[in-house]
Amino acid sequence: MSDWNFTGVLAKVARVIPDRVAIVYRDRELTYAELISRASALALHLSREGVAQGDRVAIDLPNVPEYLESFFAAQLIGAIPMNVNYRYGPEETAYLLKDSAASAIVFHQDYASTVYDSLSLLGYSANVSLLEVLDDSGDGQHSAPTPSGSISYEDVVQRSLQDLDIDDDGMPSMPYTPSGDDIIIIYTGGTTGMPKGVMWRNDDLYVALWNISGRSGEPRDPVEYVRSGRSAPSILAASPLMHGTALFTTLQTLVGGGRVVLMGKGKFDAEKTWKAVSRYGINMIQIVGDAFARPMLRYLEEHYNELDLSELRIIASSGMLWSSSVKNKMLSYLPDVLLIDSLGASEGLSGRAVVSRESLAEDRPVFKISDRVKVINDSGEEVKPGAGEVGRLAVYGRVPLGYWGDPQKTESVFYEANGVRYSIPGDFATVESDGTIQFIGRGSACINTGGEKVYPEEVEAILRSHRSVEDCVVVGVPDERWGEAVTALIVPSADALDSGDRSVEATSGDKVAGSGSIDVEELYSYCHSRLSGYKVPKQFIQLTSLRRAPSGKADYRYLRSLAGELLADVSTSLGDAPKFIDNRDSGMSTQ
Repeated sequence: MSDWNFTGVLAKVARVIPDRVAIVYRDRELTYAELISRASALALHLSREGVAQGDRVAIDLPNVPEYLESFFAAQLIGAIPMNVNYRYGPEETAYLLKDSAASAIVFHQDYASTVYDSLSLLGYSANVSLLEVLDDSGDGQHSAPTPSGSISYEDVVQRSLQDLDIDDDGMPSMPYTPSGDDIIIIYTGGTTGMPKGVMWRNDDLYVALWNISGRSGEPRDPVEYVRSGRSAPSILAASPLMHGTALFTTLQTLVGGGRVVLMGKGKFDAEKTWKAVSRYGINMIQIVGDAFARPMLRYLEEHYNELDLSELRIIASSGMLWSSSVKNKMLSYLPDVLLIDSLGASEGLSGRAVVSRESLAEDRPVFKISDRVKVINDSGEEVKPGAGEVGRLAVYGRVPLGYWGDPQKTESVFYEANGVRYSIPGDFATVESDGTIQFIGRGSACINTGGEKVYPEEVEAILRSHRSVEDCVVVGVPDERWGEAVTALIVPSADALDSGDRSVEATSGDKVAGSGSIDVEELYSYCHSRLSGYKVPKQFIQLTSLRRAPSGKADYRYLRSLAGELLADVSTSLGDAPKFIDNRDSGMSTQ
């Protein structure tokens, strides 16, 4: 039985390449020796504060070095690092802190007020160690009041560095030996319901990430690999570390001796991203589908000749699918770059869809799955290739232990048969005749219309391939005739607006039209030519934003409610024509 632990491997790698740069953030460069020393100093402080093996350390930070230092520090004392979505408000943050019973919270100064309010809701603070990361950019928005008892993260690290036991190699000693059994918790919000804490053993996650890269068997010896002097990648984690994929990719890079470039807080900025890729010779960018790829493409079209992208080899995406039209346009500028869609949830890593100039993207990505993935039907039988049957993805072998503190949900998603653990998180797919799979969608967001099942992601992939659509989400809205009517909420692309003004006014004041700001009839026909009739949206709502989370996930529950409200007063005089609402000037919050 293997015993891989990310922090344990990092400590060994740091001894081989202590002076190599591990993390770049703004004008700061953190070497491997500095990273493990700072993490050890924080671990010493947490231990003195009473944080012990198995306790949870909540990390409420953007993409800054302190996020990774806090992750490794928790593991250095056998505690469990866990993520907090920094977009959450006080109620949601309070839920996470209560559900996890966190013993320590590391938070950014911009989120101090949220942490304060969440602790007030819970009625406690004195028994939680609170560390505040101050913004050194000069543009921090310190939000008062600060939680009582919180102290400066950097002050703690600097003081504790003086108390570390340093061995003959100049590295801090490790009083606790990290184990493959040590837990990492990834709280995932999904598309519906409250967040769930997915529990991964270090060893299982380490091996699963190795296998998902297309490599079988046990991982190579990272220390020997680094000692051999072979090159290691430089990656830019553009998507948030608080979500699984960016964190997993970053961990893989660091245990392999690579370099991670972090972009800090704030909204995604395509210009800053491309300039960082050019400046640092980035080999791989981690993004969130079209939410990142479309603005990146627009900047590339205007500034390609100003950038040095000669070192770029891979752009990888997860969280939301990446439309084929954007991929293919990007390849026209980056012909030697691989574009990768990752399939899978925090509950299990499934497969990848790889697109290159030799294999341009189709409307819907086709995923190559690992030998640890099956598609099973409702009878528990494996779906036969080419049968056209929709089944659920089942990942087996190296999968999470379950959900933190929720045996009922764990039992519904994870089970064991013949000594093998399975994870079935609710992803639906078909198996093609060549053994590849087409992802259909998440069962939790499935629409039942006229007795037929419609998976939103399938319809969204077609909509996004149309030139007029920048982003979209498809939901089911209650309907007397169909049970649920397939409804598309759309953010139009920059060149999508047509000159038509054939509109009528709904009682709510929203524009309703057969063809208005976007050419709905054209979009409707486009979908009809690529989808079965019952899957084609019957209603279209145009918005300025879909309020996606930084991970790219859409809040289907909120958008379904919004669509229902907007459609409630719409005149039905248009008959069978697709209904259209332009709600861009409604003042809808995009926070």
